[in-house]
Amino acid sequence: MVRWRSGTVTALRRQWTGAVELDVDLSDGGSVRALAYPALVGRPEPGDRVLLNAGALLMGLGTGGYALVVALPDRLPPDPPQALDNRDAGHLVKARYTPLQPILLGVDEEASPHREVMAAADDLAGLPVVTADLHSALPAILAGIHADAPAARVAYLLTDGGALPAWFSRTLAGLREHLVGTVTVGQAFGGDLEAGTVHSGLLAARHVLRADVVIVAQGPGNLGTGTRWGFSGVAVGEAVNAVATLGGRPVGSLRISDADPRPRHRGVSHHSLTAYGRVALASAELVVPDGLAPALAGEVDAALAPLAARHSLVRVPTDGLDAALRAAPVPLSTMGRGLDADHAYFLAAAAAGRHAARLLS
Repeated sequence: MVRWRSGTVTALRRQWTGAVELDVDLSDGGSVRALAYPALVGRPEPGDRVLLNAGALLMGLGTGGYALVVALPDRLPPDPPQALDNRDAGHLVKARYTPLQPILLGVDEEASPHREVMAAADDLAGLPVVTADLHSALPAILAGIHADAPAARVAYLLTDGGALPAWFSRTLAGLREHLVGTVTVGQAFGGDLEAGTVHSGLLAARHVLRADVVIVAQGPGNLGTGTRWGFSGVAVGEAVNAVATLGGRPVGSLRISDADPRPRHRGVSHHSLTAYGRVALASAELVVPDGLAPALAGEVDAALAPLAARHSLVRVPTDGLDAALRAAPVPLSTMGRGLDADHAYFLAAAAAGRHAARLLS
């Protein structure tokens, strides 16, 4: 369960939207790097005593290698300025029944300024929605969209398979100026809009943010056990079903690699094959990038052949996408590998973005 530690903040390190990185000297000796979300616990300062959840750090789990600040016990933050004894400021509870559950204003609840629009919203009207199973695909897909449609309004739907606070993602912080907004759905929170389900989040992206294209992916720090079904990104198949149910156009970004050392992720990852082949009951357009190395292309074609009965396999040219990826406003990295170390992975994601952009015309 929780492995508690206490300590004293010695220095502030990097800061980005919604998060502060700290150095903490532990009360029982040693020091750790920690992360605080000021909206939840207040803004730490050097000299503050902090209570930490250090379990994932001590076990070497997760993304980023942080202990997480649970509280500043000697300097609690003030109550939010909105009254919280009624529903005027929202009553959407996320990370429910955990000690740090936030109470938020849902985009479609009664007190929302978007309530009327959302109450009437029931259709995506052919909106292209790119689905991906890893957060690292987000900037590559965005690069592919903007390579062909630089003025396209792109929204990001952050699902709750990985980090629940959107603030954890430095990638997302760096992409804020390139997105029309982020919708956090399910138990995830911290986006520009909050929604309770993928369905309402998609409708908010279309009817509130006025997005031309939506990207759906979990946050960083996904859960995986090395088994077919024990991966949080399998839910990408459910996202395909939601998009189709609402009259959108699902575009599947495939996880392709010839650099991953794990055999189950080489060629087309078994997670993509499970999500699109077993979980997605609706048809999607699965994007296969041109220009892959011949051996890899053969592996990809063989792996995808059984999926052709349900989905459309769309081959997309990749000319110009390498330059678009290299011009991305944030660093590209997946499982510790950058663009040159796992070029096929990022190229496949960018090709999915390109295909979505071409659907706009």
